[in-house]
This record gives sequence, structure tokens and C-alpha cells, in this order.
Amino acid sequence: MLNKLIALSLLALLSACGAGDKPAATAAAPAAASAPPPPEVEVLTIVAGDATFTQDLPGRVQAFRTAQVRARVDGVVEARLFKEGSQVKANSRLFRIDSRSYQATADAARADAALAKETVERLKRLREINGVSQQDLDIAQNKAKQTAATLIKAEEDLANAHVPAPLSGFIGRSQVTEGALVNKSTATLLATIEQLDPVYVNFTQSSAELSSLRHAVSTGVLKNANGAKVELLLEDGSIYPQAGKLSFSDLAVDPSTGSVSLRAEFPNAKRDLLPGMFVRIRFPQAIAENAIRVPQRAVQSNTSGQFVMVVGADGKANPQPIKTGGMASTDFVILSGLKGGEQVIVNGLQKARPGIVVKAVPLVETMKLDKQLTAPAPSK
Repeated sequence: MLNKLIALSLLALLSACGAGDKPAATAAAPAAASAPPPPEVEVLTIVAGDATFTQDLPGRVQAFRTAQVRARVDGVVEARLFKEGSQVKANSRLFRIDSRSYQATADAARADAALAKETVERLKRLREINGVSQQDLDIAQNKAKQTAATLIKAEEDLANAHVPAPLSGFIGRSQVTEGALVNKSTATLLATIEQLDPVYVNFTQSSAELSSLRHAVSTGVLKNANGAKVELLLEDGSIYPQAGKLSFSDLAVDPSTGSVSLRAEFPNAKRDLLPGMFVRIRFPQAIAENAIRVPQRAVQSNTSGQFVMVVGADGKANPQPIKTGGMASTDFVILSGLKGGEQVIVNGLQKARPGIVVKAVPLVETMKLDKQLTAPAPSK
């Protein structure tokens, strides 16, 4: 019995010690997790400025000058004297056509012309002493003119047998091979030379849109954009690094399409633009004053229309309905909904839920009033 009492006493003592090691129920609980900081967004403060309205129009590249090299004499092609796809200079030799008969004809014509000239000189001296009649001298002079014309023709045929390049430029594939028979009567095509620096881009514009813009300019709604540079957009959507200039505008409307033909000229020293390429021309047409734009990625849309997320004075993000009027490069031009001074969220839209507080970080400096913008022309 004594041993049982001792054992129970030890158990009670151990339990008391263990209870002393446990924290009290009234001990402080772990600190609650601190509230997360407001999400950071990049904003752009909007300020009105002038906008050059443009229209993106499809066009096709054309060589500045094109020359078809054709046979001007009959004969067999003996050799091709150029490398296909290379640059050639004006008057350089491209082909050699069998010229033996033309050389003989030129030599004979040269001898006849020299003899006729000597005959005229001799008869002139005789005429001074009445040794020959005036009629004899006239006949000799006419014959000298005929032989001179024959010599010119013979020398021209001889030169054409060596097929000179009519202009400097990029020469393409040869259309004939050595041994081919070419002739003058059918003007056999030998090759084509194209001058590719600069190049033209031909495009068209609707006459109705052109009339609408001219009316807007005449009434003072828009200002004339004459002198503005023309931009070219490549097939991959990138902008050609060098600006062009408007070359001409056709004064007539094509009755079948109702459009006006236009042409722009672009430098092409590296031959990035090749004839036949399809491109787009960003054509400046008019200037609007006090226009507002926002980056394209800042504009969202839902069933109610387009909107942007704006950071208010209370630091909260809220949607602002807008109406766009076209593109300014990668930006939208705003027709209504923004007046300037708003902080529009550009980056971090996925974190800017309506009504939550956000931390606004400037994206870029506020746009200046005199900054020129580029925008597609508004529809009528």
C-alpha cells in the first residue's frame, strides 16, 4: 500500500510540472498577418496636343525607273557579259551578239563616207575654176550625206550588237542563253533593269473620304497637313526606318473604283523594298488641335463599350467610359470621355480591380502640348 501511495504521488508531481510548461490559455496569440500593400500600376497623365490624322492605305512598290533590254539587231547571242541579280552601269555591255557582219558593214560604210568627203572637197576646188558644173558638185554633196547617214546606221548596229545598258540599276534574270537567235523585228526581250533607289509606292484613296477631309479643312475643323512625311509599314507590321514624300496625286477619279491614285517616293539604298511588294502607307491628311490619345493597351472594352481605368484623387482605380476615333501609331485618339489631366492606367491592369486602392507610378513624362501626334483620319 505504501508503494502505491508513493507511485501516485510521483505521478501527481510530474503532471504538475508538465502543466507548468504549457502556455496559459490567456497568453497572447500570434500576431495577425499584416494587410498587403496596394498593388503598383503604371499610369500616364494625359494632356491634349495637336494630332496629325493619317489613313493607312494599301500600296505596292514600283521601281523608280524600268528599262526592258531588247534586241535591236538580228543575230546569235555569243556571250552574256553580266552577273544576274547585280548592279550594272549605264552603257556597260550586257550581251555580245555575233557582230562580224555588222563590223564589215561599218568598215565599208566608213570607207565610202571618207571617199565621198574627199570627192566633195576635190569638186569644190574644181568648181572655183569652173572645172566642173554646180550640178556635179551638188550630186557629190548629196552622195556624201547619204554615205554619212549609212555610216551612222552601221555604227549604231555595231554598237547594238554589244547590247549596252540603257540605264544604271539592278538587272534581273537573263531571258536568253548563249546560242539563242534574237531578232530586231520581234524585239526579243533580253533582260530587265530596274532602278531601285529611290522607289515609288502606288496607292489609292477613296474620293469620298478625300472630299470629306477637304471640307473639314476648308471649314476650319481640321488644319491642312501639307508637308508632313509619309510613313511606310512593311508586311510584318514594322515601320520602314526612312520616311518618304508624296510624289503626286492624280487629278481624276477612277470611275470603276471611285478612288484617286496617289504615289509616294522612298529612299531605298539597301534595297529592302523590292518591286511588287505589298505594303501600307500611313498617309498624313489633316491636323486636329487639342487631341487626346492613350496607349492602345490601356483601352478595354465590355458589353457597354470601351473604357480605361483611371486612378482618382482618392487613389482608387475606377473605369472611365470613352469613345475612340482612330489610332495614333500605337495609341488611340480619344473623341470623348477624357478631358486631360487624368491618370490612366497603362500597365498593371490585371491588378487594378474597380474600387481598390492602387499605387500609381508614372509611366513617362506628361505629354507636352506641342507634341505632334499621329492618328488615322476620322470617318465621315
